[in-house]
Amino acid sequence: MSILIKGATIMTMDARNGTNPLVGDVFIEGDSISEVGDVASKRDADIVLDGRGRLVMPGLVNAHIHSWETFLKGRYDNMPLEIWMLYAYPILGCSPLSDRVIYLRTMLCGIECLKAGVTTILDDVIEMPGQNLEQLGAVFRAYEVLGVRAGVSGHIINIPLVDTLPYTSELFPPALLSQARRKRPLTAAEFLDFSKEAIRRFHGKADGRLRYVLGPGGPQRCTPDLLIGAHELARAADTAYHLHVLETKVQAVAGREFYGKSLVQHLYDLDVLSERTTMAHSIWVTDADIEMMGAAKSSVVHNPKSNTKLGSGIMPYRKLLEAGVNVALGSDGVASNDTPRMFDVMNLAALLHKVTTPDRSRWPTADEILRCATIGGARSAMLHGEVGSLEPGKKADMIVLNLRSLNFLPLNDIRNQLVYCENGASIERVIVNGEVVVENGSLTRINEADILAEIEKYLPEFQKHYAEIEAMNRAFEPCLERMYRRCAEQQIGINRYGSQPSDL
Repeated sequence: MSILIKGATIMTMDARNGTNPLVGDVFIEGDSISEVGDVASKRDADIVLDGRGRLVMPGLVNAHIHSWETFLKGRYDNMPLEIWMLYAYPILGCSPLSDRVIYLRTMLCGIECLKAGVTTILDDVIEMPGQNLEQLGAVFRAYEVLGVRAGVSGHIINIPLVDTLPYTSELFPPALLSQARRKRPLTAAEFLDFSKEAIRRFHGKADGRLRYVLGPGGPQRCTPDLLIGAHELARAADTAYHLHVLETKVQAVAGREFYGKSLVQHLYDLDVLSERTTMAHSIWVTDADIEMMGAAKSSVVHNPKSNTKLGSGIMPYRKLLEAGVNVALGSDGVASNDTPRMFDVMNLAALLHKVTTPDRSRWPTADEILRCATIGGARSAMLHGEVGSLEPGKKADMIVLNLRSLNFLPLNDIRNQLVYCENGASIERVIVNGEVVVENGSLTRINEADILAEIEKYLPEFQKHYAEIEAMNRAFEPCLERMYRRCAEQQIGINRYGSQPSDL
């Protein structure tokens, strides 16, 4: 199958043109881009699309999302991460979900992503109380059916959650600590065996659209042998190594208390800081951390919406970029954002850092934000050789937007209007792997109404059950509040809040 888009405005995001728009054609052959430029006069295609008044650009990359949270959308507010996690990732765990429910949950997440212009997802998937291969398979099946490109992790925390936080032995009653430590975590060997089988079953399937990603929860949440073994396996499988690093001040304190150094230094000392290492959030990083991250050519995923909603702080965007760290963008989970729409993320990422300094030369540009949302995201997922820009030989993952929509009238600067005006409403088509998977707001591969109807039937039971889980875990909240406040009040040499510590 071949597709020719004629006479469009094209934003290639490649090394030659970047975000500078050009007028021309895009020729798709099979799953790949064959030509970009003056094509129409010399090529015939099975499908010819009129590109006049349309913008063709690379599909967006959501470089960090948790589909686990999809059924918790809009459920929480005014909770810092550590208290929010008590409910969204319950310390005492919860009953495992069926494969069908996990499939539907992933479908809902993927539908929202695709319709909002996301063609590549990095889904950091955790199941409570633990993940098995059948559950992981349900996630892969959903993304295979939808037609999206996805990297899916086996997210692992192999230290009891209560022991990944500082001061719990002082602040938690012994009975609660004992209750929280009851379940035996996986060993590094058990997780690596699981991951090897996951690679065998799922990695590279669906014409290469699907990949397994190694996803240790974070440096303080995993044992050193697991962190090292997962990095070695990621390198052997040529896939991404994806962690949460220094998302909150509590985590900065945890590094000092547990290891006597920052969590980035801990990763560096374990020799797992590399070009395939992606660190989600990276807010409470020091200048020394940033230097190490840049030297290793590592990536960070900036999640400004969840970071602001959870009160985690503001990532040092310009310092990371200047140090040579690759910056991607992510929505994070839809219980902390509460939407996977990447145009919303781009908008806030561009705005947030303008209030951190009066030096406007250090403010993000629309050009930079577009790069973070496309080629930067592809780089963080180790897919930059396949997607993230429109150039011959790369996979045909792109979105087509109507430039005659309200968001582009009058048309003054496409880059600025993509970042500051667009909300996804102008998207007409989404193409993944050379296939149109969204046409005029409708998914082409599934009956969306049927999926949503099945989800709606299930939700009352889920919400009732989850309310019981929240009630069971509520006893931990006062202890976590004390721990959070103790960490927040400490002087650690850096401040990533929007106020001075004295204003807390």
